Amino acid sequence: MPRETNQAKAARAKKILAGLQRAYPDAHCELNFSNPLELLIATILSAQCTDKRVNLVTAELFKKYRSAADFAYADLTELERHVKSTGFFRNKAKNIKACCAALMAKHGGEVPHTMDELTALGGVGRKTANVVLGNAFGINVGVVVDTHVTRLANRLGLTKQTDAEKIEQELMPLVPREQWTLFSHWLIWHGRRRCDARKPDCAGCEIAKLCPRLGVNK
Repeated sequence: MPRETNQAKAARAKKILAGLQRAYPDAHCELNFSNPLELLIATILSAQCTDKRVNLVTAELFKKYRSAADFAYADLTELERHVKSTGFFRNKAKNIKACCAALMAKHGGEVPHTMDELTALGGVGRKTANVVLGNAFGINVGVVVDTHVTRLANRLGLTKQTDAEKIEQELMPLVPREQWTLFSHWLIWHGRRRCDARKPDCAGCEIAKLCPRLGVNK
């Protein structure tokens, strides 16, 4: 692919957005939650785990633990048992307890609305904070960069970065702020349904004409 000017990339990104919006008009966060705390916990559990598996776990977990206090004062061994099937369960259980203890100590048990306050919580990085802000509060602070977004952003030639925060900084100027959260959903849905890591369905791809297919055996 010849070197693309920033102006040309921005124009192509606009067309990609339109194409993904047409393909996935109902795209949304596929983690099940009924309040900001549940989304925060589910997102912590989703690291290196499928949303489907997390939803199976939280269906029971949220019946037992209903508040930040419930998680903060939970027996660690018991909490580990509940989240074991999500992988890295000891670290996740420890982070959930630490996060909820901080919510109790600093925020009255409520999930805060700012990036700085969220990322100060145990086990909460920028990606998790973006998920919570965008989907629980409708606040667009940044772009969620997970494995699907990383793969597709590079495959589409929108970035050459591999670091999540650097990818996010390169994507944000290409997308209207009000679409930052949706853009992540569109890429994630496309990654799950069409643009597989090993065998992307390029023949059926809705945005194939806009994609240089970088890293794909053509």
